[in-house]
Amino acid sequence: MPRPGWVSMRDILLTAFIVGLLPLAVKRPFVGLLMWVWISLMSPGRLTWGFAYALPFAQMAALAMFLGLLLQARNLYRFPLTPVTAASLLLIMWLCISPVFRIEVDMQAREFELWSRAIKVQVMVLITFLVVGTRDQLHKLVWVMTMSVAFYGIKGGVFVIATGGNYRVWGPAQSFIGDNNHMALALVMTIPLMRYLQLQAKRKWEGAAYSLFGLLCFVSAIGSYSRGALLALAGMGLFLWAKGRHKLRTAMFFLAFIPFVLIFMPDAWFERMETIATYQEDESAQGRLTAWLVAWNVAVDRFPIGGGFTVWSDRVFVDYLPSPEMARAAHSIYFQILGEHGFGGLALFLAVFTAAFFTGSSVIRQARGRADLAWAADMARMCQVSLIAFAVGGAFLSLSYFDFPYYVAAVTVVLRRIVTLGEPLPLLNPAYPPAQSAVVREAPR
Repeated sequence: MPRPGWVSMRDILLTAFIVGLLPLAVKRPFVGLLMWVWISLMSPGRLTWGFAYALPFAQMAALAMFLGLLLQARNLYRFPLTPVTAASLLLIMWLCISPVFRIEVDMQAREFELWSRAIKVQVMVLITFLVVGTRDQLHKLVWVMTMSVAFYGIKGGVFVIATGGNYRVWGPAQSFIGDNNHMALALVMTIPLMRYLQLQAKRKWEGAAYSLFGLLCFVSAIGSYSRGALLALAGMGLFLWAKGRHKLRTAMFFLAFIPFVLIFMPDAWFERMETIATYQEDESAQGRLTAWLVAWNVAVDRFPIGGGFTVWSDRVFVDYLPSPEMARAAHSIYFQILGEHGFGGLALFLAVFTAAFFTGSSVIRQARGRADLAWAADMARMCQVSLIAFAVGGAFLSLSYFDFPYYVAAVTVVLRRIVTLGEPLPLLNPAYPPAQSAVVREAPR
């Protein structure tokens, strides 16, 4: 927690580093995007104890980037119209409509706060298509995404090993992944992309480092005591094996950790995991079922728009349950969207990630048999595995607006365009018209 009036070297260094990058973000909006992704996913301010704890670093990066977009408009890439981007644009429109018809009309400030947080994520993801247009840029984006979350996995994995797994791993406070369950799912989604980085490593020590980082993220996810993360790990591991290059190595990698879990983790961890099979007796699980029933009732009653971002209130639970209970969070990406934005919002939400998954499949087909596109196939496969982890683990967590999976979806779109059109991608407003292809005519005889 921050200490009022406290100034530490950590606060000074972090602030100086971010402020020092702002001019570069203006000159190169791509740098501004990387800054935003890093700050929004990692929340580095939460690692300080003084004035930097609550400084709006993300807003600083965003403002610098938007200024750069205005100044560098000629160098932006053309916005693609694909199934993913079309579904994303429609989802943004839907997120702007449903709050107007919210149930809790007296919670305007809270509604706006939640709406603005979700919209910021969506807008910044769309900007990705304007500033990322080469393999190098795409690789750097994936690297920043992965390492921003993996930082906590590496730190948490060491913590779990050092403490014998007797304490839970938590994320940065007051962030999307502050909760131990949310942190665990983010780590599970990160492991496939860490595998992509390991496959692309040019030096042995780099590959070994990424393998170690992935291992520590795995340990950290286990040490979070999250039941949803355990299910997500199972789903992710299965698809990672199916999609990976070296199936035997992958299988041996995961099998090697079964003895680790059985021997290393304490009894408290096993007692927590056993409640998956006895959910009828678990209060937390019953609370989820209650929230899901409320979401369904609201969506049916207010078809197709839902009840707005503030639908999870005491009054709504009283009105939409035969036996009112304490109001709870949705505890599911699907029921969260269903309750807040109705069947229309859920359809668009599913469309974004379904289209992204099949976009990855298209890249894999195009890259088949081409050594020069092996990197693209690796990235597409690992993006698909990451989305599977989100789909499985998200069924039990309220992470519908978390940045990470939306950036993964964006990566698949940019990747397919690079594979199809080559790099760099077409500019939005090039300074000079593209050179016309020369037409070779046969000389008259």
